[in-house]
Amino acid sequence: MPKLRKVSGEETIRVLEKLGFQQVRQRGGHVVLKKQTSEKVIGCVVPLHKELAVGTLRGILKQAGVSVDEFMENL
Repeated sequence: MPKLRKVSGEETIRVLEKLGFQQVRQRGGHVVLKKQTSEKVIGCVVPLHKELAVGTLRGILKQAGVSVDEFMENL
């Protein structure tokens, strides 16, 4: 499993959009993304920080249902 590195909120949003997520709304420094699957709607919130902490990024990926491998491949 590749190790997560620090990335910006904008980079994270770009990768999630590659994986099928769409920006729904933004309030201040947080962007809400959603993805419609056959079973349900998956949503996640990404803060627009210059550098996301690794733990924050893990939480975002868990919300989005994206594996670390999948994220790093699309980075």
